[in-house]
Amino acid sequence: MSGLSHVDGEGRARMVDVSAKADTTRIAVAAGELRTTAEVVALVRADDLPKADVLSTARIAGIAGAKKTSELIPLCHQLALSSVKVEFGFTDTAITIEATAKTKGPTGVEMEALTAVAVAGLTLHDMVKAVDPAAELTGVRLLTKEGGKHGHWQRPEREHEHSASPATESAVAEADQSAGDARSAVVLVASTGAAAGTRVDTTGPVLTEWLAGLGFSVRGPLVYADAEIAVGLADALRFAPSLVISTGGTGASPTDATPEATLAALDRELPGVAEAIRQRGTAKFPLAALSRGVAGLAGRTVVVNLPGSPGGVKDGIAVLEPLLDHLLAQVAGGGNHDDN
Repeated sequence: MSGLSHVDGEGRARMVDVSAKADTTRIAVAAGELRTTAEVVALVRADDLPKADVLSTARIAGIAGAKKTSELIPLCHQLALSSVKVEFGFTDTAITIEATAKTKGPTGVEMEALTAVAVAGLTLHDMVKAVDPAAELTGVRLLTKEGGKHGHWQRPEREHEHSASPATESAVAEADQSAGDARSAVVLVASTGAAAGTRVDTTGPVLTEWLAGLGFSVRGPLVYADAEIAVGLADALRFAPSLVISTGGTGASPTDATPEATLAALDRELPGVAEAIRQRGTAKFPLAALSRGVAGLAGRTVVVNLPGSPGGVKDGIAVLEPLLDHLLAQVAGGGNHDDN
C-alpha cells in the first residue's frame, strides 16, 4: 500500500503533505471525447441546437470545474490556478475535448486538467441529450504533465487506446495517412508575449500559409511561452506528423529553450539543414549567426527550429522549400537518390 501516495502504511486514505516540495511551474494536458451522432456534431458545429452556445457553455463549465477540483476530489490540494484552457474539436461522430491547466506550486495539476475535461464533457452531454440521449463521454485521460522533480511526462502510446474512441481512431488514421503522403505539418511558436496575449505573433501564420500552399494539412500555429516549449513540442509531436516547424526561442537569452527541448525529443540530427538556414541568414544579417536552432528526426517526424523573426522565417522557407519533398520521401522510406 505504501507505493500509493494517498494511502499510508496502514492502508488508510491520507492527504499528501507537500510542504517540503519546491514550487515549480506545473502544467498538465488532458483529453476526452463525447461520442454522439453525426447529426449532433453537425448541429453543434453550426450552433443550431435548441440550447444555444453549446461550446461556450461547456468551456466555461470545464474551467469552473478545474477551479473546484479540491472540492470534488477529497484528497486534492487547493491550488492557485494561473491558467485553464478548454478546447474542442470534431470527428464525424464525436466532439473532442482538450484541457490545459497551469499553476506554480509544490504539487501538480493533473486532476484539475482531468476534471476540466470531465465537467466540460458532462456539460456537452447535458446540452445534446435532447437530440442524442445515448451520447457517451469516454476516453478521459492525461496526455502530458510538466514540472516537479520528474520534469516532463508524456502518455505512452498503447495499442488498445487506438480503438478507445472515434477521436483517437481519427487522429491515428490521419497520422497514418499523412505519413503515407508526407503532407501533415504542425507549426509551433515559442513566444512568452504571444502566449500571454501581449504581442501579436507574425511568424506562425506565415509558416501556416506557406505550408498550406504546398499542400500540407497544417495544425496550428500552437503558441507556447518560452518556458513551456517542451510541452508545446510534445503537443506538436503527439500525432506523429510528417513535419514540425518551430519559430522562436533559438537565441542566446536565458529564456530561449527551444533547441534544448528539441534535442531532447530528437532521435537523429540533421545538422546540415540547421546550418544552411543560419548561413542564409548570416549572409544578410550577421547577428543571425547567434541562432542556435537545430533540425532532426523524432521518429519519422522532421523537426526544424527557425528564429522568431519574420526575416528568419523567410530564410528558413527559402532553404526548406527545395529540400522538403526529397527529405520527407527519404524519411518515409523512399527517395533514396544520390545525396552527395
